[in-house]
Amino acid sequence: MKYTSQLFKALTDETRLRIISLLFEGELCVCDLTHALGMPQSTVSRHLAHLKNAGLVTDRRSKTWAYYSLSDDARPFARDILAVLGKHLAELGPTRKDIASLHEYRSCSERSCE
Repeated sequence: MKYTSQLFKALTDETRLRIISLLFEGELCVCDLTHALGMPQSTVSRHLAHLKNAGLVTDRRSKTWAYYSLSDDARPFARDILAVLGKHLAELGPTRKDIASLHEYRSCSERSCE
């Protein structure tokens, strides 16, 4: 029951739901997320830590950069919830805007994390 409570607590924040929606686009660097969300790196990192602690997100380090993705090793209950979120989050106005901003940023050749 503790895991379920922690999982739902991680999903009660709009910013964290927006991050999850963006991660359905694939592995992202923190700089990708900060740009798409229009938030400071410290804020995005704090929300990513909540998602990681809930087992929804994993990270990979490359030099000084951290890259985040949805966890392939999430518990079955969390995978089911992520599947439902994946179907519906992208339909919401704020997340559509975030995804468009991400695609615009990723097409730019002057990304700071590469």
